[in-house]
Amino acid sequence: MEYRCAIIIFFSVALVHAAPIALPPTGKLYHGFYFGGVGTDSHDPTEHDFSPRDVEQYEKTVGAKTTWVYFSDNWFESRNFPEGICSSIRQLGKIPFLRLMLRSDVDQNHAEKVFSLDKIIAGKFDADLRGWARGARDFRTPLLVEWGTEPNGKWFSWNGAWNGGARTGPAKYIAAYRHIVDLIRNEGTDNVQWVWHVNWFDEPEQKWNAFETYFPGENYCDWVALSVYGPTTPRTRDGTESFAFKLGEAYPRLVKIAPGKPIIIAEFGCDLHNKHCNAAEWARGALDEIFSGKWPALLGFCWWNEGWQNDDHKKNDTDMIIWHDPNLARVFREEVARHFDKIQPLAMANNAGDN
Repeated sequence: MEYRCAIIIFFSVALVHAAPIALPPTGKLYHGFYFGGVGTDSHDPTEHDFSPRDVEQYEKTVGAKTTWVYFSDNWFESRNFPEGICSSIRQLGKIPFLRLMLRSDVDQNHAEKVFSLDKIIAGKFDADLRGWARGARDFRTPLLVEWGTEPNGKWFSWNGAWNGGARTGPAKYIAAYRHIVDLIRNEGTDNVQWVWHVNWFDEPEQKWNAFETYFPGENYCDWVALSVYGPTTPRTRDGTESFAFKLGEAYPRLVKIAPGKPIIIAEFGCDLHNKHCNAAEWARGALDEIFSGKWPALLGFCWWNEGWQNDDHKKNDTDMIIWHDPNLARVFREEVARHFDKIQPLAMANNAGDN
């Protein structure tokens, strides 16, 4: 009851003054939730396929409350601010964390058909962005927002490979990023905190595509974020390196380009049935590293709970949903219990004086 009352107080205060989300006290971490559903012949995950029941099941499975709910706001579905989803998250006492996805579909590895970087820069969607911004502003309570997720990964259409390569690709991304942030900020969205989110490795692995080349500038992000995955399909042979190795490769680069910025592990995960990597043990190593205190800029983490089809053979489907694997669920419960004092509850999130 005390926790629930604290949540109500937090959002009541935020309605009057949407203060930024405070950093957790030193040694504490925020804990995020993501669930994107399971892909089937008749359903493509839209990356917002969660219900309050899913949040409850996750928290019960791992034994800890979460701070934010992470989801994709797909513009092929609607260009309006997703007030309904955000309100349902707020009703759970969580902060909405939106991936603002200006894209035509959920397919990857192709150039964008509608929401190209050139069109964004040219202002073709300014009216839509302003309308979205007004919806975000009128929501009033805190929001975390990212656009241009994992720009150093060729799987997304805003990667430089689809936008002129080394000569123009990263520059166009930065111009589009700044254009979007400036437009949305100009509508008075003081309740929005911007997250710039990259992948731990660069694909293609070329100097021009290093995530540093996509950095929009320190004034255009409040937090920075990393994706750090193990193998993501049952048949993937590479990517089996430990979470610690991958974080060790990316963290120094992020700290150098964005000194003083808080870092979150916005996405991490591993397929449950990969033949070359045990998901439960990979996750144990990841959680040990996250809670180790070795990475002082780190302030939060979120596992990617989703399943999807990779081809016509069910045995090749990806599954990273924690409660589908008793061993993985046990690892999370044990690690969370062992480090429970390091997880910062949302009730304290707006008390900047704690930092």
